[in-house]
Amino acid sequence: MKRLFRGAFALGLIVIVVLVVREGAHAIAVLLGRAGWRLLLLVPLHTVPLLLDVIGWRVLIFDRTRISSLFLIASIREAINRLLPVANLGGEFVGIRLLSLKGISGATATSSVIVEMVLNLAAQYLFFGLGLALLLHITGSVQGMGTLLIVFVGPLPVLALFFWLLHSGALFRILEKLGAKMLDPNPGQQGSLSRLGQLDIAIRRLASAHSRLALGTLWQLAGLITGCLETWLALKWLGHPVSLPAAVTLESITLAARSLIFFAPAGLGVQEAGLIGVGYLLGLGTDVAIALSLAKRMREILFGLPALAAWQLIAHRSNCSKISRQNES
Repeated sequence: MKRLFRGAFALGLIVIVVLVVREGAHAIAVLLGRAGWRLLLLVPLHTVPLLLDVIGWRVLIFDRTRISSLFLIASIREAINRLLPVANLGGEFVGIRLLSLKGISGATATSSVIVEMVLNLAAQYLFFGLGLALLLHITGSVQGMGTLLIVFVGPLPVLALFFWLLHSGALFRILEKLGAKMLDPNPGQQGSLSRLGQLDIAIRRLASAHSRLALGTLWQLAGLITGCLETWLALKWLGHPVSLPAAVTLESITLAARSLIFFAPAGLGVQEAGLIGVGYLLGLGTDVAIALSLAKRMREILFGLPALAAWQLIAHRSNCSKISRQNES
C-alpha cells in the first residue's frame, strides 16, 4: 500500500507539472494574479460547508457534545485526509481517538464515524446525480454522458451493500475478523470482544434511527452544495465567471472523481483532470481549470496546516497526561 501511495503521489505531481508546463506557467500565473488576495477569502469561507458537515455528524452522536469540539476534530480529519498520504481514511481513525478524548465512549465515537462515512457516500452520490442533471441541462448534449452515467450507476450496489451491512449487523462480524484495531490493539482478548459487542449495538442503534440518518444525509448534502460557492467565487475572481449550476456541476463531478480514485494522495492529478474534463464541456479553458485547482489547493493547505498543528498539540498533551498518570501510579 505504501508503494501504491508513493507511486500515486509521484504520478499526481508529474501530471500537475506537465499540465502547468503545457498550458504555460505564465498564463496560469496571470490568472492567479488577477484574482490576487481575494483567493485568501476562500479559507474562512470553507468554515460554512464544514460547519454543515459537523452538524450532520452531531446528529449521529447520542451523547452530548459541543459543536466547537466537533468542528475542530472535523477540521483535523479533513486536513489529514487532504494533505497526508493516507488514502482518505487516516483522518477517520484520528477522529475517533480525538472524540474519545472528549469523553465519548469508543463504541459511540466509532459508530458515529462509520455511519457518517456511509451517509457521506450517499450524499456524494446524490450530489453527483445533481451535477449530472445540471450538466445535461447546461450543455443540452449527451456527449460524454455515457461514461458519466456508468460512473453514476456503478456505486449503487456498493451503497446497497453498506446499508445492508449496517442494518444486519454483518459489519460487526467483519470488524471482528479484521481485528477491530480501531478499538483495541489486542483484539484476541475478552475485553476486545466486549468492545466489539458495544460497537455492534451502537451501530444497530444508529441504523434504526431513520430520522437521524435522513437528517444527517441532508446536512451532508447541504454542506456539499454550499461548498460550490468556493468554485463559483474563485472562477469569478479569476476572470471567468460561471453560473451557480455550472459551479455545482464542476464541484460534484470533480469530487466524485476524487472519491472514486481515493488512493491518490490529496487527489493529485485526479482533481486537475476532473476540472479540465468538465470545464471543457462548460467552455472553460485548460489554463482556467488548472488555476482553479491551484486556488483550491491553496485553500486546502492554508486551512489544513493549522488543523494539523492543533492535532499535534492535542496528541502531545495527551501523551504528557499519560506519562504523568503512569508516574503517579
